[in-house]
Amino acid sequence: MFDSVLEDIIRKQAVDEPIAMAIIVRREGQTSGKPGDKALITAKGEVKGWIGGGCTRGIVIKESLASIKEGTPRLVKIQPTEDTPKQNGVSNYRMTCMSGGSVEVYIEPIMPVSQIKIFGRSHIAKALCQVGKAAGFAITVVSDRAEEDMFPQADKIVSLKEFDNKSSSRNDFVIVCTQGENDGNSLLTAVKMNTNYIAFVASRKKANSVFLGLKKEGIPLEQLSHIKTPAGLDINAKTPEEVAISILGEIIQIKRSGESNSSSIPSLELEENDDLYINPVCKIPVSKSGAKHVLEHKGEKVYFCCDGCKESFEKEPELYIS
Repeated sequence: MFDSVLEDIIRKQAVDEPIAMAIIVRREGQTSGKPGDKALITAKGEVKGWIGGGCTRGIVIKESLASIKEGTPRLVKIQPTEDTPKQNGVSNYRMTCMSGGSVEVYIEPIMPVSQIKIFGRSHIAKALCQVGKAAGFAITVVSDRAEEDMFPQADKIVSLKEFDNKSSSRNDFVIVCTQGENDGNSLLTAVKMNTNYIAFVASRKKANSVFLGLKKEGIPLEQLSHIKTPAGLDINAKTPEEVAISILGEIIQIKRSGESNSSSIPSLELEENDDLYINPVCKIPVSKSGAKHVLEHKGEKVYFCCDGCKESFEKEPELYIS
């Protein structure tokens, strides 16, 4: 079972998809899940593995999506009572299933490895490669004249001609620091990438000159306005190493805050999965195809995560559906 989970994690990482891993760490009373049961939850709310049924499953889906979106783990406690004190990093829910058991689930997001793609072989490019790798980023260097001994920390070195911009993710960080060596073609390739962050290491005067050439190549002004230049945070950097640190600081700031020219974290909405339905009683997502508790109300099907929610709805349906 665990080998299968690891294989799924590797597959999702390979295609740049965030997922969450949920594992039951404790239970009391009657619950369908037991300690050690685990599952992977995708950004669309799909579940692979076993984490329990009823309201537990829906709560885990909801909290897993939030964990992926926020990039933070959490402990989820599902109990029959509602008098649990609030704690940081802990989400408390009432167990609505009639079995009345308690369960605790630890959820951890597994995000794709963030990539920094560096265009050029300048001193700043070399310094950025070094500090970026030390910070845990995957590094790709794009240059026709770069050699392995120039960038020993790089995961990949490709020529500008061989670089495939279609392989890029919106969450990649692209920095063009060619500094006079094929600036226009490098920035032209970078600006066509499907990514939220592009920076150009250059003075404003130099950048405006290169941008003018790109406009003649048919690149819209709106697209050029998303290029960050000068690159990096304003820390009065002077040396290549200081400039690299300022750029890495900006990248980390964007990555952690979830802000960029658009959004560095993909929007995750339950509506992306037509099989998920929001239980009107507890507001927890339910899989329509696998729901065991379903009834018809005014000509429409209503799905519930457990028998408790269905019974509550049957008593006062107008309380839950306007």
